[in-house]
Amino acid sequence: MKASLRVHLETFGCQMNEYDSELARRLLENEGYSLAAENRGADVLLFNTCAVRETANTRIYARLHALRREKARRPTLVVGVLGCIAQNLGTELLDRFEAVDFVCGPDAYRELPALIARARAERRRGAAVELSEYETYADIAPARVAGVNAWIAVMRGCNNFCTFCVVPYTRGRERSRDPEGIVAEARQLAAEGHPQVTLLGQNVNSYRHGATDFAALIRRVADVDGIARVRFTSPHPKDFPLRLLEAIAEHPRICKAIHLPLQAGSDRILAKMHRGYTRARYRELVARMRQTIPGLVLTTDVICGFPTETEAEFQETEAVLAEVRFQAAFIFKYSQRPGTVAARRYADDVPEEEKSRRVTRLVALQREISRARNEARVGTVARVLVEGASRKDAGMWRARTDAGAIVVFRDPARRVGEFAQVRIVRATPHTLVGEPV
Repeated sequence: MKASLRVHLETFGCQMNEYDSELARRLLENEGYSLAAENRGADVLLFNTCAVRETANTRIYARLHALRREKARRPTLVVGVLGCIAQNLGTELLDRFEAVDFVCGPDAYRELPALIARARAERRRGAAVELSEYETYADIAPARVAGVNAWIAVMRGCNNFCTFCVVPYTRGRERSRDPEGIVAEARQLAAEGHPQVTLLGQNVNSYRHGATDFAALIRRVADVDGIARVRFTSPHPKDFPLRLLEAIAEHPRICKAIHLPLQAGSDRILAKMHRGYTRARYRELVARMRQTIPGLVLTTDVICGFPTETEAEFQETEAVLAEVRFQAAFIFKYSQRPGTVAARRYADDVPEEEKSRRVTRLVALQREISRARNEARVGTVARVLVEGASRKDAGMWRARTDAGAIVVFRDPARRVGEFAQVRIVRATPHTLVGEPV
């Protein structure tokens, strides 16, 4: 009986993976499977994976290797790999990891119940990795994880084909959801008590459904009663529309924070990455953003050691970080991903120790910038949304400002999901410490 089977699903990677896991949980619930909060005792173990982030790959491979003993001890245990790694490697995963019973790509989650049933009843391994031009799961209400924020995927796929990125090959081409369904989902989330939603897309700038573009969509979501904050990720610098900047500036519920991936500060490297903009255009966009949205907070992504990157080109990236002074930057060593254009065309020729040195330099620079930006907030008062207990001190709340800054403070009268006025009294590079006003 399906109802007697307990399924445990773990997620590795980005926000889209988190959202997809919520879809998969709902699909399984609808078929009568029960969800297990822990892997111990579960009859089915599912791993929703990311093919972009090296750390996610390393963790999932270690888990799959470790499961060989568990499978030997419990032959009826079913193990499935979902998501981008499953799509990217397909049946190669079945060859590499004997513990894996099936793989299922991001467009094939509706086949999960059948894959599990075949693996359980017939001991038959399988793969469902067909990409779809139409699948958006618009008719599936995700099984939400409790919390302040809820994700809404407004589109799936990507048409950008950055040479370092595997997403167009693992998630297919862009397709946008009907705005009516998205707004209805936001209304339901408000009714369930989520005060914040984050709109997701590989490049939200590309969202379009009929006459509705992303600027119009985000305004409609922000107008939903009960939704206090709307965030979004990720836009692309090559085609960021002025209409979206105006929406952020004008609507009080749209957060004044933008994650704007830089990736590199060298025009030659940006061209090899197929990013579609130059350093000068990126800087111009940042200036326009800050002029349009006073108090805007910017964060970014950077890749160090892309093939053929020289020391001088790395220093150009360093110079952009020093000039723009992002609030935070996610800095990665280039890691060659199977199936990408870069993996086919370019040798991974920057030594690992040199990549590490460059990452260390940028992390140190960004740490000082973040510290200075946070210290400038000391003495100010911020309106924060309480997300939960602090990870380091359960007696303190962990909250966020409109711009996404983390604030910890003590206030026994507060509850998760409530807003509070907090005076900032101390700052570290990553956290603000406050006291209730």
